[in-house]
Amino acid sequence: MRVANLSFQGSPFDLNNHTAYEAWKTRKLEGYPQHAADLIIEINDPRELNQAEREAILERVEKTNMAVYKGNTGTNPDKSIPATLGAQLGLRHLDRNMGADDDGITALQVVDKQWRHRYIPYTNHPIHWHTDGYYNGLDQQIRSLLLHCVRPAGEGGENALLDHEIAYIRLRDMNPAYIKALMAPNVMTIPANIEQGTEIRPVRRGPVFSVCEDGHLHMRYTARTRSIEWKTDADTRAAVQALETLLASEDPFIYRLTLQPGWGLISNNVLHDRSGFNDDESQSRLLYRLRYFDRISHQ
Repeated sequence: MRVANLSFQGSPFDLNNHTAYEAWKTRKLEGYPQHAADLIIEINDPRELNQAEREAILERVEKTNMAVYKGNTGTNPDKSIPATLGAQLGLRHLDRNMGADDDGITALQVVDKQWRHRYIPYTNHPIHWHTDGYYNGLDQQIRSLLLHCVRPAGEGGENALLDHEIAYIRLRDMNPAYIKALMAPNVMTIPANIEQGTEIRPVRRGPVFSVCEDGHLHMRYTARTRSIEWKTDADTRAAVQALETLLASEDPFIYRLTLQPGWGLISNNVLHDRSGFNDDESQSRLLYRLRYFDRISHQ
C-alpha cells in the first residue's frame, strides 16, 4: 500500500485541491443512506449469488464502503459460506493472522483458555472503535473485512459502523489541519506485542489516513489507549480529540445493528465497534471473521 503525500496530484484527498475534494464530497453525500436498514441486501444463498444480488451488494459498497447481507443459511457453521461469498466479490487474499484457523478464517467466540482469552475479541467485553489490522505493517494493510454471523449472543453484541470516508469528510470540514496531522507517516505508533519475553509483533508506525496506489482512501485506527502511542504535538492532540468526539456523537451516518444467523457484514474495513454481550445458556455467540488484503471489487 502506498502512503500518500499531502500534494497527491489530482486526488480529492490532496489538501490543496479544494475543487476535487468538493466535487468528490458532493458525489459521496448525494443519496447517502440514512438508516442502518438501508445497508441490508436480502439474498438467497451467499455461496451462489445471482447477478442482481451481487450487483446490489457492490452498489451499496461503492456508496458506503459496506453492506449487510441477509442470507438463508441460518446457523449453518460451514466456513465456506463467507469464504465463497468473499471470492464472488473479488476477495481472495486472506490475512492469516495469529488468531485465524488454518484456513485463514477466525472464529470469534468467547474463549476462556489458551492464549486467546487475553485478547478482547475472544471475550464478551465491549470492543472500542477501530479498523481491523491497524497493527499490521504498512505493506500488509487490511483493505476489506467480512463478518458472518452463525449465532448471535443472547443479549448485546451490537455493532456500530462508520464509513471511514465520512469520518474524513467530517474532520476535513471541521479543520483541514486535522487531516494533515492524521496523515503524518508517524502519527500513530503501536507498541510491540511481547508475550513472556518473546516479541510476537514488532513496533508499527504509520498514518491514520492514507491513499492507496489505486487512489482509494485507507484508514488505520484504534480507540484503545493501552495499545497506542500518538505524536504529542498540539495538532495531533486536537485531531485525535476531534475524531474521538465524532465517534461518540449521534452523527446520522453512524449505523447500529446486530447481525442475525445467516447475516453478514462486508466492508472495505470501515470503522466499527462492538457492544458487550451475554451468551444464552443454550447457545454461544459465533461469528466468522475474514480479513483480506484485497478491496471489494467487480472483478
